[in-house]
Amino acid sequence: MPPAAAVAAAAAAAAPGAAQIPLGSSVPPHTPHAISVSLPYWDDNIGYEEGDKRVVDRMETGYPRFFIHRSIQKLAALCLAKFGNPDDELCMLFPSPKVAAEARDFLASRTPPVASRAVEFVVCPGANALPSAKESVTAIDCLELQILLFAKGDWPAAKQFWQHTGDGISSRMAERALAFLGEAPGTQTPPTPTAAPAPVRGGYSRNRHYARVTKGVNTPPAAPTGVAGPDDEVADLGTYLEERYGRNLPLFSAPLAKQALKRRIAGGLLPSDEEFGQAGAEVVRGVTPDDVYLYPGGMSAIWHAHRVARLARQASGTPEGKSVCFGFPYTDTLKILEKWGRGCHFLGHGDTNAVKELQDLLESNEKAGEAPILALFCEFPSNPLIRSPDLARLRALADRYGFLIVVDETIGNFLNVDVLPYADMAASSLTKIFSGDSNVMGGSLILNPQGASYAPLKAALTADYEDNYYPEDAVYMERNSRDYRGRIRRVNDNAFAITEYLHSVSLMAPAAGEGEDEGERIVKRIYYPRYETPELYAACARSPPHGAGGYGGLFSLTFVSTAAARAFYDTLPCAKGPSLGTSFTLASPYAILAHYTELEWAARFGVERDLVRISVGQEDPGTLRAWFEASIRAAQAAHAEAGANAR
Repeated sequence: MPPAAAVAAAAAAAAPGAAQIPLGSSVPPHTPHAISVSLPYWDDNIGYEEGDKRVVDRMETGYPRFFIHRSIQKLAALCLAKFGNPDDELCMLFPSPKVAAEARDFLASRTPPVASRAVEFVVCPGANALPSAKESVTAIDCLELQILLFAKGDWPAAKQFWQHTGDGISSRMAERALAFLGEAPGTQTPPTPTAAPAPVRGGYSRNRHYARVTKGVNTPPAAPTGVAGPDDEVADLGTYLEERYGRNLPLFSAPLAKQALKRRIAGGLLPSDEEFGQAGAEVVRGVTPDDVYLYPGGMSAIWHAHRVARLARQASGTPEGKSVCFGFPYTDTLKILEKWGRGCHFLGHGDTNAVKELQDLLESNEKAGEAPILALFCEFPSNPLIRSPDLARLRALADRYGFLIVVDETIGNFLNVDVLPYADMAASSLTKIFSGDSNVMGGSLILNPQGASYAPLKAALTADYEDNYYPEDAVYMERNSRDYRGRIRRVNDNAFAITEYLHSVSLMAPAAGEGEDEGERIVKRIYYPRYETPELYAACARSPPHGAGGYGGLFSLTFVSTAAARAFYDTLPCAKGPSLGTSFTLASPYAILAHYTELEWAARFGVERDLVRISVGQEDPGTLRAWFEASIRAAQAAHAEAGANAR
């Protein structure tokens, strides 16, 4: 859904006095390929994590790496019936033999090893193809599916590969394959348990992040609120909402869309897109579209950055050492570094002491003659604590000890920060603010052409890269990102204003003046670049800033009590669910949703149980201010009531 439509839909659903987007519905509403799902109340998030049927039976969709889209489920069921044994097996679908081989190798490396087999299925439009498939033949003649089959009991291991790498097939690819086969898309009402591979219900798994693995995924949820009639009417509504406010390139122009994306990303590294292509501009910055690589999602870009680092090290003949995860990261980054290669040193605080700890580690390794560190991965700033690492000091250590630096700049985004002078590779989730519409996945990896390791990395990528970014997704991403500059400016302005207000009612504000009641300060801490490691953020911030502050649209809050946090979240009249960088404001009780089974562990690194993360959108500033003021009042009242009851 384009920015205007997304903001209007989410704001209308979340306006003061209006009902929240219904539990389990897509966010934005009525979006067939939405990447978020509504969890409007605190207890809904807990219920989701605990497998409460009240919640999981309502889930129509979810974040694609954690919740397998209904169309993918339907296509997988058809493939399983054709090539496998539905009584004993399940399957996952991948876009190329290379990805399927990686998945097979991953399963074989588990303890104990997991057996699997791959089948290639080329799907072309047949006599029963739907009209939509026949119309697209000039753009996509056939689709190649790689079907990885394995025993039902091995579903959790296979799901790990799908989640961590982000290299499974796209929901749009699944819908196109279904159309070729004469089948309608998977509906938001889940198929019957026997018609699709059902996830295996089991105990909690660490770092499951938005992914409660239960049988509830395959039980019918409530019908989408406000939508009546047959499935084709729902699909028509989704198409209308996604294309009403902007014109997509035709599907046969997908290669041009990908080139436009690469150019737009490379141009974003310059002060303005207008400078891209001018004489000397690329020479000064050094980045061209040939240094930009597109992937199906941001996590795919990070997984492949790690793979490319390993390949370049192997080509050099130098032994491969462990990687370093610097700072508290988005959970799957850490899992990638732990589960592939030699393993990972986790320096979760990412502060000055962590830099010293890293230096001691490097010196110790060197003295012991151990394999040198492979690469350091960090975020700028981090999610959800919005803290920036000291990239200058890390770069100096990397140059001295010969390891790579990979920076995930998704939260900062390349219009607000410039991390490339310190990084060998910069990864980004285009799914977030670059798209903004919460309806398509994508990721990018940028090589630093000025970096000392550019040549070996370029050689490794040239040999290893394959373009698995589904053409239709690229077309949507290109359309969505046309206005990303203006959108980021508005988001920067809104986030600056809201955090300034929240700071004034927090314990971080200056001491109360005469007549002010400090007891009303319900916010304990605000995590936002203006207040967290500001000098380190400033070292990479673009000047002049893109909008107020240039700090991005993401911040997190902690509160003086659980009662206050819950009341704030429950009454905040915006969309609620996973993801960030949407054109509309989106809130999440991040620790509950991302680290429910390891809350004590996360708290050791500063991620408190009751932390609420806010991704600010483009709503009217006055409306946003009214939302947050009302929710702060509700938090104050709940805290006071909890205190009175305790007494």
